[in-house]
Amino acid sequence: MKAIVKVEPKKGFSLVEVNEPTISFSHDVKIKVLKASICGTDVHIYKWDNWAKNRIKSLPQIDGHEFVGKVIEVGEEVKNVKPGDLVVGDSHIPCGHCYHCRNGNMHVCQSLKILGVDTNGVFSEYIVLPDVVLLKIDESIPLEYASVMEPLGNAIFTTTVADLRGSLVLITGAGPIGLMALAVSKISGASFVVVSEISEYRSKMAKDVGADLVINPVNNSVVDKIMELTDGLGADVFLEMSGNESALNDGILSLKNTGVASILGVYPEDRINFEMNAAVFKNLTIHTITGRKMFETWYLSASWLKYKKLDLSKIVTHQFDFNNFEEAFELMASGQSGKIVLNVAAD
Repeated sequence: MKAIVKVEPKKGFSLVEVNEPTISFSHDVKIKVLKASICGTDVHIYKWDNWAKNRIKSLPQIDGHEFVGKVIEVGEEVKNVKPGDLVVGDSHIPCGHCYHCRNGNMHVCQSLKILGVDTNGVFSEYIVLPDVVLLKIDESIPLEYASVMEPLGNAIFTTTVADLRGSLVLITGAGPIGLMALAVSKISGASFVVVSEISEYRSKMAKDVGADLVINPVNNSVVDKIMELTDGLGADVFLEMSGNESALNDGILSLKNTGVASILGVYPEDRINFEMNAAVFKNLTIHTITGRKMFETWYLSASWLKYKKLDLSKIVTHQFDFNNFEEAFELMASGQSGKIVLNVAAD
């Protein structure tokens, strides 16, 4: 089969022929990949930056972890999906028996493996995955939207830790997941959503998706604007999606007393400066987010997409043929796109 593979420790991927995977265990599921979308993690691996050099342990390796596909074959103990089903899957592969897995927190399993990082990924014509990570979805959901349900889950997890009804929400960072969080905020009852973003391209996207106000923090004070909007009270909820230290601290300072911060952004350094005293004296509630709740956030996204309550048409901006993956990765790396989807195979 064809697969996009990181063959050597340098920039780029290669489209090569590899052996088609086969079912080895009773809970395995073989899937024909229909569409796969590109994540920022994939771009790090494509560029072979310091994060990728330190994180990827074995080459060659198939990349990718966001997909939608059709079940081809199942192991003898698989009960949740069957051949012919349309499925998506979580990139967090849990052990299923550790303390966290048994307490409903498979997304932070003690023996967690990440698809396309610790194992071969989904940028291939077929993939074999354990049934525990799969969710059957309704075939009315457009395939390009189904392929981005994994990052959509990140946005939903980040956004729904707080009750947004009637809230003023500040989102820092309008990358694809930040834009998804914006869309989720709007359908979750937020009264007014402010987005902080330095990119002109992504600022326009945020306006198109429905932001009530977009601020460029290079030109204007986010804190001052939020305080002006709220008569000095502050934002109710802060969603940090950028991985930028200044944006994080802008959000903390912009929150009202007893406000809620939900932080998904990952930072270049493990140790950063943080407005801790402001957070303490404001009596803030701070949530840190990784991955998706398995499968709470998946069911939310599946329902919103099935019943057309969540519009991703302005967030999924490009589709490329599988063979044109290099053009797709270069565009994604440029920051001049939303989510990019690779068309792997016809249904």
